[in-house]
Amino acid sequence: MLVSAFILGLLGSFHCIGMCGPIAFVLPVDRSNNIKKFFQIFLYHFGRLLAYSSIGLFFGILGKSLNLFGIQQKLSILVGVLMIVLILIPNQTLNKYNFSKPIYKGVSKVKNALGAALKKKTPDTFLTIGFLNGFLPCGLVYMAVFGAIASGHILEGGLYMFLFGLGTIPLMTIAVYAGNFLKGKARRHIQKAIPVFIVVIGLLFIIRGLGLGIPYLSPKPVTETVSTNFECH
Repeated sequence: MLVSAFILGLLGSFHCIGMCGPIAFVLPVDRSNNIKKFFQIFLYHFGRLLAYSSIGLFFGILGKSLNLFGIQQKLSILVGVLMIVLILIPNQTLNKYNFSKPIYKGVSKVKNALGAALKKKTPDTFLTIGFLNGFLPCGLVYMAVFGAIASGHILEGGLYMFLFGLGTIPLMTIAVYAGNFLKGKARRHIQKAIPVFIVVIGLLFIIRGLGLGIPYLSPKPVTETVSTNFECH
């Protein structure tokens, strides 16, 4: 399942170009010094990975808590169903019932801090920009969060989000160097492929939760048996 996180990030980065691309395009990198520019972009991505990993650890704790109640398998099925349902629901309906509106005040503060950081050119600026960038609301990040919760483990939740962020790096790096390079039909085709892949990931989570006894994909739930046979001497 961890592989799906990287692929989600890799394919989802085409969506990220539209959402976070403007930030990448205006990064105050030193374009006269390639080595310095590379280091600045590295710090930007490192900040994003820190943010995603922190989010993953937090929701991994939530998943671990739910796992203690013995609902790991059911949680995996629920996450898979939610992924598929959210993809199938029309965007107009989702926008009408936008449950993330209550957190917009917090997001506006992040955007303000991000705007201030973009005006600076100190080395720590790029780390700050990347870190704040990771906390901006994004549908694909929400999908990755579902995966972190379904992991049922703190570290695995963090690793899931880390790999998701790692998958976004190649295309986001190209965006910094080349600008808005992907246009026209190619971009539209890739955008259409993203929901399909998310549905596939959702199905994988459902299959995993069913415990069909398929190694690595859908292992049977581990149950402990206690023997009631005692010998008296």
